Amino acid sequence: MNLKKILVRPVRSIEEQRFQQLMQEHHYLGALPKISETLWYLATLDDQWIALLSFSAPALKCSARDRWIGWNFRHQYDRLKLLTNNSPFLILPDWHFPNLASRILSLSQKRLPVDWRTVFGHPIVLLETFVDPQRFQGTIYKAANWIYVGDSKGFRRTRQGYSATAQSPKMVFVKPLISNVQRLLSRPVLEPYYRTGGPKIMLNAQEIKSLPSFFADIPDPRRKQGLRHQLPTVLAIAAAATLCGMRGYLAISDWAKSLGQKARERFGCRYENRRYIVPSMSTIRDVLVRVDPKHLDYALQRWNQTYAQQDKSLAIDGKTMCNAIDDQGYQTHIMSVVGHQTKTCYTQKKSAPYP
Repeated sequence: MNLKKILVRPVRSIEEQRFQQLMQEHHYLGALPKISETLWYLATLDDQWIALLSFSAPALKCSARDRWIGWNFRHQYDRLKLLTNNSPFLILPDWHFPNLASRILSLSQKRLPVDWRTVFGHPIVLLETFVDPQRFQGTIYKAANWIYVGDSKGFRRTRQGYSATAQSPKMVFVKPLISNVQRLLSRPVLEPYYRTGGPKIMLNAQEIKSLPSFFADIPDPRRKQGLRHQLPTVLAIAAAATLCGMRGYLAISDWAKSLGQKARERFGCRYENRRYIVPSMSTIRDVLVRVDPKHLDYALQRWNQTYAQQDKSLAIDGKTMCNAIDDQGYQTHIMSVVGHQTKTCYTQKKSAPYP
């Protein structure tokens, strides 16, 4: 076989059904749907399909990978988009030849960064994959110079959070796409080219559990009759979702629904039928619209003073709100104080009006 004649390209829309059928027939995981950011690739030789690959969103947490990167827990969530996961990888029957798999991996990882930025609008710097040692030994990844960084703990993500018991630990391999990738991902502030959106952080169990207490003194603007969710719980969930990068009522609500039972308990969610229930989107919206913003701002400042990282310097930023006119007919201007290192907004105030 002439390995130089092999081509790797993205799967076209009209080819996706065949791609899924072959995965279902020949891969032990079967056909996997596209979830979040996903690219499917096809390797061909003289127009014949010889291999299929998929690259998608990385694991939210993986201790072996995270230790190897060395990134800060607070930075991790914001930078996950710079990673992508290779799963699955299928060499089709009758095409198992020496060096074929490593050649296909090499070709795919060469074009993947450009394709990813073209389709999703941001770069990637590190590939990861998980290998089941009960089935494989990761030989093709070792041959392609991927780095074995350890084993996963064996927990898998479910709709309820994570599985209660460890199942089958996987071998974890990574492949840097740039030099000094560990240094890049672990530095306090990313270069502008690698920033993928607004600042986000991850919250640990103690920070989640403490959030409702900071909102306990805020007066509840709702009628007491028929209340199903306590005000501190609703505000804590909304604040945590926003800190984790969610924007808008729907995104906050979806984030709340994705919480596991342990996290819901820490937020103080209502317990009903042996399950903790999160507030609905309409409840979250109603509370955020009606609560006093000054009280909310003060509570968030107190939480930030307790848990946020220290910024070495602050920046003052001014914005003019489009289509926002006050009672005097002036446009609304907002002044914000933002930390240089953490990108945390410490406070926002409406500035003096002017025409």
